[in-house]
Amino acid sequence: MFSAEQILYEDNHLIAINKRVGQIVQADKTGDVPLIDELKAFIKQRDGKPGNVFCGLIHRLDRPVSGVVLFAKTSKALSRMTVMVRDRQLTKSYWAVVKNAPPNKQALVEDYLKKNEAQNKSYVVDANTPGAKVARLEYALVATSDGGYHLLEVNLLTGRHHQIRCQLAHMGSPIKGDLKYGAPRSNADGSISLHARRIAFEHPVSHEQLTIVAPNEEFERMFRV
Repeated sequence: MFSAEQILYEDNHLIAINKRVGQIVQADKTGDVPLIDELKAFIKQRDGKPGNVFCGLIHRLDRPVSGVVLFAKTSKALSRMTVMVRDRQLTKSYWAVVKNAPPNKQALVEDYLKKNEAQNKSYVVDANTPGAKVARLEYALVATSDGGYHLLEVNLLTGRHHQIRCQLAHMGSPIKGDLKYGAPRSNADGSISLHARRIAFEHPVSHEQLTIVAPNEEFERMFRV
């Protein structure tokens, strides 16, 4: 269930939410109530709005992933933010927990990915494979826990399907709990240990530079960061 404590930022045009593990951003075949509908109901009740509440989805996060998700409260903001997302004008950083340390403490990683629709999974393929798309990310090792897990900060430079999950797994560092991409066991809550930590962009109306950070108490406690 959505709660007001999840709101990270809000003004007349935008609202940013710290999505919990298990919440779906928009409706899917499960029939579970999506976050966007919960958010509309919350705003309608909180603000006493008599009619329908406008709430537009700017980008998505997978169900087992937590962290910051942006929604538009006006059509003007939605249309402008949609263009900014398309043109890669948003900077996104993630935290990922892995058991196997990456080959370098920091690196730029480039692969070619292809999505298998039937499996809802992406694979690293040769560059000349039909349908392959280039995928780039940067990572840096932030900390190592007493239990031997490693915290990576990942900056997405492209936006491909399951990109972080696929590329980290391909270099031998699957995300903790991510059975689909090679983790040896699941997390108890059904999550994967991937968190959308930070998003930075120019406000679509005021043109103010915004940086929104989503806390993650579990990761912060685990790595003392």
